[in-house]
Amino acid sequence: MTHYIIYFNQQWVGDHSDEWFRERGPLASAVVDEMKDAGVYVFAGGLDDIGTAVSVDARSGTTEVTDAPFAPTEHHLGGLTIVDVADDGSARMWAGRLAEACGWPQEVRRVF
Repeated sequence: MTHYIIYFNQQWVGDHSDEWFRERGPLASAVVDEMKDAGVYVFAGGLDDIGTAVSVDARSGTTEVTDAPFAPTEHHLGGLTIVDVADDGSARMWAGRLAEACGWPQEVRRVF
């Protein structure tokens, strides 16, 4: 089995009403429950707003902590799911299920 990360950038979510999000939440939770039942679930979660990011850099030999993202960017990670599956096809299938449930795109990458 191989670990894959399935993730989305917050900007891919788009603007939707609170009601829309309330309707999508149970759909996404159901997919996560299916992952757990299938024995492929490792971890899933959303991330706080980018404004809460803290950067830690030790390249200078001294650890520097900054209350901000490491690099300014228009796009930032919104959430992620880790699955442990047999192959790329299985990872893509779960990403598709999440994309359908959430209503926005998902990206898949193998974790080495």
